[in-house]
Amino acid sequence: MRGSSRGPVPTGRRHLAALAEPLAALEAQTERIDGWGRHLAGVLSGGGRLLAAGNGGSAAQAQHLTSELVGRFRDDRRPFSAIALGAESSSVTAIANDYGFTDVFARQVRAHGRPGDVLVVLSTSGTSANVIAAAAAAREIGLVVWGLTGPGPNPLLASCDDAVVVGADTTATVQEVHQVVVHLLCAAVEVVLDPPRATARSRRVVVVGDALLDRDLEGAVERVCPDAPVPVVEVRASHARPGGAALAAALAAGDGTDVTLITALADDGPGRVLAGLLDDAGVAVVDLGLDGPTPEKVRVRAAGQSLLRLDHGAGAGAVGPADDAARSALAGAGAVLVADYGRGVTAEPGLRQALTELSPRIPVVWDPHPRGPAPVPGVKVVTPNQAEATRGGPGAGDRLASIATVAESARQLAARWQAGAVAVTMGSRGALLAGPEGPPLVVPATVAAGGDPCGAGDRFAAGVVVALAAGAVVSEAVEEGVRAASAFVAAGGAHAFVAGSDSSAGAGADIDVVARVRAAGGLVVATGGCFDLLHAGHLHLLQAARNLGDCLVVLLNSDASVRRLKGPDRPLQSQDDRAALLAGLDSVDQVIVFDEDTPVEALERLRPDLFAKGADYAVSDLPEARTLARWGGEAVVLPYLQGRSTTRLIEEALRRAP
Repeated sequence: MRGSSRGPVPTGRRHLAALAEPLAALEAQTERIDGWGRHLAGVLSGGGRLLAAGNGGSAAQAQHLTSELVGRFRDDRRPFSAIALGAESSSVTAIANDYGFTDVFARQVRAHGRPGDVLVVLSTSGTSANVIAAAAAAREIGLVVWGLTGPGPNPLLASCDDAVVVGADTTATVQEVHQVVVHLLCAAVEVVLDPPRATARSRRVVVVGDALLDRDLEGAVERVCPDAPVPVVEVRASHARPGGAALAAALAAGDGTDVTLITALADDGPGRVLAGLLDDAGVAVVDLGLDGPTPEKVRVRAAGQSLLRLDHGAGAGAVGPADDAARSALAGAGAVLVADYGRGVTAEPGLRQALTELSPRIPVVWDPHPRGPAPVPGVKVVTPNQAEATRGGPGAGDRLASIATVAESARQLAARWQAGAVAVTMGSRGALLAGPEGPPLVVPATVAAGGDPCGAGDRFAAGVVVALAAGAVVSEAVEEGVRAASAFVAAGGAHAFVAGSDSSAGAGADIDVVARVRAAGGLVVATGGCFDLLHAGHLHLLQAARNLGDCLVVLLNSDASVRRLKGPDRPLQSQDDRAALLAGLDSVDQVIVFDEDTPVEALERLRPDLFAKGADYAVSDLPEARTLARWGGEAVVLPYLQGRSTTRLIEEALRRAP
């Protein structure tokens, strides 16, 4: 019996014994792995991406790593962009078939990778040709490359920026230690992100910049001054709203984001009004103090147009120093927007130092001003307007400068400012995004006939920073910024902004359009319908309705409403597409989608003066007529072009179909 106890060591024990030495040696590399985690946390939280590649068991470990980042390793947090290249079976087989197996990862790296992203390559031997090719491709386009490999030296090590080397004799042992490294890396990422608060932090935006108070004096012009050739504006309403960085902060808060504004306010009447407006908008304020009056801009408006602007407190006052509250707010930010209005806040040395330290770790968006300082190095995206971007160079002063000219200016600014990218806002043409190198991305704006562009730049910048805080990449964030700015202009711009409300075109914007026209003494006209296939009859009706008053609001049946009225095969176009087509017409000032069978509830909110329909209806047949009568409005019918109808178009298309 005693002799039998001295038999062969069990396989499991030998296996564990083989792991002991390389695991002990791994302890010396934990500082390196923690450093990887800190870097990767900054890349991912800033909208970057992790790519991972390996063959066989290493491919499975690459998948394991990316799944922990898209899902979670230990604690709940927002998802991050991570792709295991070996799991893309369609791409792998297509590339292997067309280009050869050596390119299966390298080609995907070139497709998915962007400068600043991270590639993790795993190879126990360090000699896999396709893994080495992927590392080389990644370094060519500006990715950081980390390797997990076996005993060195080996060819893979020369292609990596850094590597964890496992000095074990067997492939199985190397792979098992690699799995430990994967978990250590995931843990290091989540420690940096402070997992219990990672989701909340990612949605926390800090706005830094100069706050102004904006006022609109709305009136009507009915006569000319007898002693000078100027109009007399009879003021009928006065509206105050946040301006400058305060407007950007209020807009970001309206997007459902936790917002803190670091600014400088004076202890005067306009300053107290502005503080109250920001509180109403849900914006927390860190006040550095301003030795001078609160800047105030007053616009005099009539008939929806600005006639004059008066500026008070134009000279920059002395801004107080950044304090612990400001530094604490920045330390807890998921993204930062610097809204510079050239009045001194962004030049404060303590803030600039804090922003310089922060810009490599989280997205920082910088909206510059000609009188302000240059952005700090490392900013994610800078958002000058076209005049600012082309100042002093080709295209200066040319509102319609070529895209190539604007793109070259953007590339030069990105290089000069050491910024990741520059997004130039071009008014009704949208925005152009460019980095120091490479082709630009042009994001067109949605045309807003008669819209007010005041505040559109702040709406764009706020949309970009909120999207970045939510995990979008820069191109996606710029697209969101353009969409938000287009809707903002269509809804009436800053004039229509009400603190704490949704300022995008939609449910609340109808009231803004009506208020703007009514304040100018104008007439509000509404019409309604499905507008499934826009045709000449529709255009004739809409233009005729617009000619009856000072604005036309189209009440559009939602998809669900159309299905109930027209049947399960309708509409042919979604409500978003139908609304976009209508909004692009010069005759249409606003489109409102409603879910009911009739627009009665929408009319109750709008209270238009007139409701127009085509002559195939009789006024007595319109349920809307009784609704309008309650506030003195009228329903009218307009001539309809004979032979034009959506139903007839559909029937004709079906008849002609083969």
